[in-house]
Amino acid sequence: MSALSKDTGLVFIHADESCLGNQFSDRATPGGAAGLIESFDQERGWTRRDYFLSARDTTNNRMALRSAIEGLAALKTAERVVFYSDSSYLSEGMKDWIHAWAARGWRRKGGPIENLELWLRLVAVAARYAVEWRWVRGHAGDPKNEYVNYLAVTAAKKQLTSSGLVESGFSDWIEEQHERERLLDFLDLPPDRPFRADRRPPKPPRHL
Repeated sequence: MSALSKDTGLVFIHADESCLGNQFSDRATPGGAAGLIESFDQERGWTRRDYFLSARDTTNNRMALRSAIEGLAALKTAERVVFYSDSSYLSEGMKDWIHAWAARGWRRKGGPIENLELWLRLVAVAARYAVEWRWVRGHAGDPKNEYVNYLAVTAAKKQLTSSGLVESGFSDWIEEQHERERLLDFLDLPPDRPFRADRRPPKPPRHL
């Protein structure tokens, strides 16, 4: 399935990234990015899909940006999106930094923007939707953050790419965690926090 349909209403994306071997400066650092896309219907319950991708030599920041680009691009007809990530680079960037950069002609105070080509790709795809960027603390027991971390690390280690959305393995994964007596307080219910979209991203420049 390539996209979630419009009648799903509010869509949630939980995304994470991984980069292996960051402590080494003399070798390639393979990375992965992944996400869980879900929507909730009172009658049908959850609809869930996964995605993941990899790169042979990359950085955590680049993978965080790619996790968002890939996830949002999959929502061909969605309207409202809550995007969860433990990357403050991604969440702060989309909530705040991009607006200051655009006002300066897509430059930082200190000079060129790192990973500008990925930021511009993300700005373009995010402009299609009303998005709320929610930061979550990584490795803090949030089940869906833990799940996408598992997907991202696996993609990095095995250099896997889903080539679009695939059936989600979250239900099986959380059942396995329960069998190991982990995450036992998890309730599979939609969040009750109201949706509040962040500012729409500025238009990307045509000349860059």
